[in-house]
Amino acid sequence: MRARLDTIARSALSQDRAAGAFTCYDLATAYGVVDAATEVGQGVVLLVSPSTAARPHGPHLVRSLRALADDAAVPVSVQLDHASDLDLIERIVEAGADAVLVDGSKQGYDGNLALILQARERLAGRDVVLEAELGRIEGNEDVATLITSDAGELTDPAQAAEFVERTGVDLLAVSVGNVHGTYVGDPVLDHDRLDAVAAAVDVPLVLHGASGLPADTIRRTVASGVGKINVNTELRRAVLQHLATAAPVALDGGANLEKVLSGWADVARQQVLQVMRAFTA
Repeated sequence: MRARLDTIARSALSQDRAAGAFTCYDLATAYGVVDAATEVGQGVVLLVSPSTAARPHGPHLVRSLRALADDAAVPVSVQLDHASDLDLIERIVEAGADAVLVDGSKQGYDGNLALILQARERLAGRDVVLEAELGRIEGNEDVATLITSDAGELTDPAQAAEFVERTGVDLLAVSVGNVHGTYVGDPVLDHDRLDAVAAAVDVPLVLHGASGLPADTIRRTVASGVGKINVNTELRRAVLQHLATAAPVALDGGANLEKVLSGWADVARQQVLQVMRAFTA
């Protein structure tokens, strides 16, 4: 069943856990994500990256994800992730996305705020959940680049309350030492800063760049008020490893394409199960 993203996040927090949000570049991965969520009986978020959304097939994928969400036995939201192009945001919402991370984090505080207000005006009258990022999370969500955990502009707790009030966003993504990609060395999050942000706002917080974080660190962020955690690198790596093994076998006549795709979805399901079980405080 389709559900609001903020409802999924708040429900997760009420159960001392965070909702998992997983980047889906294709339907096979999305099937695996929803199957895992159904198995554990938890709501889940299907993320679409802006690069995927901007491709000619992007709106078609979103429509398919929307249909999958509608038919699911658990709450599912379809979210456009890290989007700053207003035309793309409107186009993907029309295709079926019910949530958007409007990302003006690279434009400074005032530019970020202005972009979100412009998006809100564009989407007026539509039931769309808006997430914003305050501060700046470094790295590339589509590529597992190596990056240090001290990169980026950290979220200022003193700005958080005003920012949320002025934008009216439903969720707030934080920068507390987390990055997109693969961490160099041991990642260290600023938990005191996270606690201060949580105390300043009354919306669920979102942690991006969770791939590679220790389980105890994840649980600590959930206890601080993180109600949604985005995952890309771990899931993408698992799928690529499956394809690296299965594709040569299929080419040699040892399996057909249907079996490769079935295995693809199952690998995604297993990875998502492992991740979701780690998101409990």
